Amino acid sequence: MVSLVAVGLAALLVGTEAFFTALSVLNLRHEESTVEAEREWVTEELGVEDPDELLDYNRATTGLSLLKQWLTLLVVLLVLFSGVFADAVAALQGTGWPPLAQAAVFFGGAIVAAQLFDVPFDLVNTFVVEEIWGFNNQSLGLWARDLVVGTVLGAVLAVPLLTAVVWFVGSVPYWPAAAWALFVGFVLAMQVLKPRVIDPLFYDFTKIDDGELRDAVDDVFERAGFVCEQVYEMDYSSRSGHSNAYFTGFGRTKRVVLFDTLIEDMSLDEIQSVLAHELAHWKRNHIWKFIGLAAVRFAVVFAVLGYLVGADWLYAPAWAPETAYAGLALAFLIVAPFQRLTSPLDNYLSLKYEREADAFAADTVGGDSMADALANLASENLASLFPHPWYETFHYDHPPIPERMRRMREFAGGDATSDESGPQPAD
Repeated sequence: MVSLVAVGLAALLVGTEAFFTALSVLNLRHEESTVEAEREWVTEELGVEDPDELLDYNRATTGLSLLKQWLTLLVVLLVLFSGVFADAVAALQGTGWPPLAQAAVFFGGAIVAAQLFDVPFDLVNTFVVEEIWGFNNQSLGLWARDLVVGTVLGAVLAVPLLTAVVWFVGSVPYWPAAAWALFVGFVLAMQVLKPRVIDPLFYDFTKIDDGELRDAVDDVFERAGFVCEQVYEMDYSSRSGHSNAYFTGFGRTKRVVLFDTLIEDMSLDEIQSVLAHELAHWKRNHIWKFIGLAAVRFAVVFAVLGYLVGADWLYAPAWAPETAYAGLALAFLIVAPFQRLTSPLDNYLSLKYEREADAFAADTVGGDSMADALANLASENLASLFPHPWYETFHYDHPPIPERMRRMREFAGGDATSDESGPQPAD
């Protein structure tokens, strides 16, 4: 029985990773052939001077990601099946500490270990890959500071949350429901905490109160029927050359954030288009819909965890003592692959919302401006342009940029219709 469960768990983890690796390889080949076929369009429409540079960047980031994923899986399997996991749990039990203290140390140790394991990959990504392609603006000291702050912050947020779930397991009859409520509450709280408490630990925010940019922002607000005094420029260039913008929060806590790299790289018309797209997520209640989707996800996950944590066979492959924090860790290893394999369900809704947001931006500012903004983002970020359909299904929560640009050009030319589902693609 033990060996069968162990083989099944290993097959699930390895099989899932192999599936996603195959998708990544398939996607790279598809991207290479399509960029070659569309080289003239990529150069003229997007302004990408060297399409091979874009392909090389995507090869490098994909290769590093795959290496990290496979080495992570190898370490997880070794820790589980070598007895290290069971020994760690037994050592915690041997301390005589209260179960909740054991759980806090277990989860805190796991977070620190995961961060330390990530260090070499993050170093290579930041100071080799991003440096070669001109995106890295960090010093080694700033990178180390962010690592320490991020690790401490992750532990401060996650350890109490997970320890509370352990307490629920032993004290609440229907503990999955209590854990679900806790996590939904946490998601809501993060809408307020992230922009006001967490992000300022890493970036400086300057409020945009006046000037040409503020006038352009207010013009979009007026057209969109939106009121928000909290508009900020974030010094993203202190760390990276990538550019973006986002909207977060609700009620009095809502705010719009523009990366300084985006402000520097884009015209006012393009900035207005990006801003209008972000505002659409508020106007169309996408933020609440995403929170609702997360709540549904949590409900399914905790229902499954509720069954698994109480199953004797769960602990057998790792020879682990039957304690709640060990059970949650082992159960998550089973749930995680299914989370990845069911990602198309989430992506389907996200794609719908993103198309609605693009249509709203085209209605508000104009399709050509939005298309130009998308071209700028693709060129400046060396974004992947032509994903393989299978890869897109599992990984993309935004439509590919060429598709979005085509929709916007059609919209500007009067060949597309605008409704809640966004402009329709050409046949």
